[in-house]
Amino acid sequence: FPVTIAIPNITASPSKPSANPMQDIEVSLPNPKEINMDGSVTMVRLIKQFQVGYSQKNPAIPTTFGIPDGKPNGTNKGLKALADRQIVIAANSRSLTPEEIRQGIRAIPIARDALAVVIGVKNPFQGSLSMAQLRDIYQGKITNWSQVGGADAPIKVINRANASGTQSLFRSVVLLDEPFAPDGANFVTWERDETTAILQRLGDDGISYTTVSQAVGQEIVRIVPINGVMPINLEDIRNGNYPISRTISLAVNRQISPAVKEFIDYALS
Repeated sequence: FPVTIAIPNITASPSKPSANPMQDIEVSLPNPKEINMDGSVTMVRLIKQFQVGYSQKNPAIPTTFGIPDGKPNGTNKGLKALADRQIVIAANSRSLTPEEIRQGIRAIPIARDALAVVIGVKNPFQGSLSMAQLRDIYQGKITNWSQVGGADAPIKVINRANASGTQSLFRSVVLLDEPFAPDGANFVTWERDETTAILQRLGDDGISYTTVSQAVGQEIVRIVPINGVMPINLEDIRNGNYPISRTISLAVNRQISPAVKEFIDYALS
């Protein structure tokens, strides 16, 4: 089933709502030899689909995603590479900071995506978590599954890498920008921004989070309802009944080339 919702023509930045997210972007640079991109790991599937479609419309300009070896480095490093002019598009899964906006970076929203809280498929916990319980788990205040109605077993908490835009969103929405618990015996911050390895480590006592599209169909995990709601109904994501969601975007510098605009136009089409 679908896991993203196309929403062109919404707010282009957190500080300036706009009916046209492209309105202050200048198409004034020459076309590059290739459109090189980096950024959000959770947007890999979507970016690959854009690459395939774009290559059919404009085969003369190849596209790459992930520097230097085709492996994306996460939202934060992608935006840094964009600011440093190492790439022309950053796949972005969080709001831009005021400093990034001052640097001339602009985010063009392309979809709305939800995060799924996941546990191993053999985890005996069968209930729902409230946002308050989830916050307490990630701040080290709840440390045993029995405290949320599960078995008497320590909760192994796996946090995404600090480079991850998904981590930034989770901290903002779930922890209300308060800090995570420190790393320890049962709290681990993953070093690299990746998903598959985290899901494989959940076992029967772990908990983590990822984009819904990377959780659906995985045989080794189950999605945990939050506030009694599962992130599988598009209306629940649109209307905010499911509380952990975000806008994902393509970020560019204010000056772009016609080829980059064509790529963005294709993503919005």
